[in-house]
Amino acid sequence: MKNKQQKTMAIYIRALRLPFVSASALPFILGALIDQEIFRFLPFFLGLVSVIATHLGANLMNDYADSKSGADWHDKRFYGFFGGSKLIQEGALSEHFYLYASLFCFSIAFVSICLWAALSRNMTVFLYLFAILFLGFTYSHKPFQFSYHRLGEVVLFLLFGPALVMGGYFIMSQRFPTVEGFLLSLPFGFFTTAILFANEVPDYPQDHKAGKMTWVSLVGPSKAFVLYFLLEALGFISILVNILLGYLPVFAGLSCGLIILAFKAGKILKQSFDNKEALVQSSQLTIAIQALASIVLIAGVLFR
Repeated sequence: MKNKQQKTMAIYIRALRLPFVSASALPFILGALIDQEIFRFLPFFLGLVSVIATHLGANLMNDYADSKSGADWHDKRFYGFFGGSKLIQEGALSEHFYLYASLFCFSIAFVSICLWAALSRNMTVFLYLFAILFLGFTYSHKPFQFSYHRLGEVVLFLLFGPALVMGGYFIMSQRFPTVEGFLLSLPFGFFTTAILFANEVPDYPQDHKAGKMTWVSLVGPSKAFVLYFLLEALGFISILVNILLGYLPVFAGLSCGLIILAFKAGKILKQSFDNKEALVQSSQLTIAIQALASIVLIAGVLFR
């Protein structure tokens, strides 16, 4: 009985892609800590719940849409970092489960923001919430399907960069936007977009068959490493800009040491663009860059 429960729990964690919520939680946390004098736990908690729920809802919707389009059916193997959870293809969960679970997560996000709005007596937040939920839903789902028309990278940059960092600051201060918040959001936007792009390279053959056009289709998988290096470079440059402007302390520059991992991941993308097993490592390295850089930047905001 216990083993069955553990297996069921593992399936749901895999469906939600739960370990990847750090990509949304960490930028929000930094935004909430920009001005520590106004930090309040309850608004922070409600905002964080909304962020995580929206992220999980978007993850589920992505698997649902990629199953409906056929993108996830051309290769049914589960790789862990790209290609979807493959639980629909394995028969473990249905498309309907993903759809309804996604809508449930979006509902949790909505309820959390409703509670925040009631406490703060500020209805402006609903404008931002609806914009984020709209992008999170239509990133994969029709009629817009931004991720199918070379706009997914732009949407993801906005959601995991400016929206999260400035949203965290707004939840605390009820002020939006600020130049400082925007500039501090740029490293998160670039590094998270690099994760998406690195994952799109191994998915390219299946995406192409399903009519899903990503940035990889702009240059082809053999040249994708060039765009990858550009995204990573912009992330590190934006950290240095924040240091020069005084938004981050000098020690935040230690995060630029992660460029070694970026070179290693880019080299794998260049040499093994058609080898999915090898590309698992490039995805792992890119995720590590985002997570470790985020921790350094949060520490920088805390101790500046």
